[in-house]
Amino acid sequence: MTFQIGERVVYPNQGVAVVENISARSFGSQFERFYLLRINCNRVTVIVPFSHVDDVGLRKVIKNGEVNKVLQFLATGRPRSCQDWKDRFKENSDKMRFGNLLETAEVLKCLLILQKGKPLSFREKKMLDRARHMLVTEFATARAVTDLSAEEILNEALGKANLRMPEPL
Repeated sequence: MTFQIGERVVYPNQGVAVVENISARSFGSQFERFYLLRINCNRVTVIVPFSHVDDVGLRKVIKNGEVNKVLQFLATGRPRSCQDWKDRFKENSDKMRFGNLLETAEVLKCLLILQKGKPLSFREKKMLDRARHMLVTEFATARAVTDLSAEEILNEALGKANLRMPEPL
C-alpha cells in the first residue's frame, strides 16, 4: 500500500496521522524509503519504512461504508470477551495493536459493558480511553466533522445499546 504526501492515514494504537514527507536513506549497501508521519493528537513524528508498512498496520482512513458497519456494531453487536482480566487485556491489546476499527469498537463496547458491572482496572481505563480516541478521531476524519460531532454520532449508536462514550482521561 502506498500513500502520498498530505494524505491522512491511521497509525495503529495512536490514531490519525498525516504523511508529511517521503524520504530515502542508505544504510550501508541497503537503500530504504520512509514515510514521515505526524500523529495528529500529540504532534509526534513517526518514521515508517516502506518495508514495514504492513507489519506496523499503517492503513488508509476508513470509508463511509465502513463507518456505518462500525456504528451498526456499536448499536446492536455483541462483543466477545474473556472473563479473566489478564486474558481479556491481552486479547484487547492485540485488537488495538492491529488497528482494525471494528475490533477497536469491539474493545470499546466490551469495556463499556464491563464498566457497568464493576470498576475497570487502571490499565483497562487507559485502554478504554485509547479506543474512544481512536474511534472519535477516525470518524471525524472519515466524515470530515469535528471530534465533538464524531463523538455525538458514536454516542447515538451506543445509546441504542444503553451505553455512552466515556469522558476522556
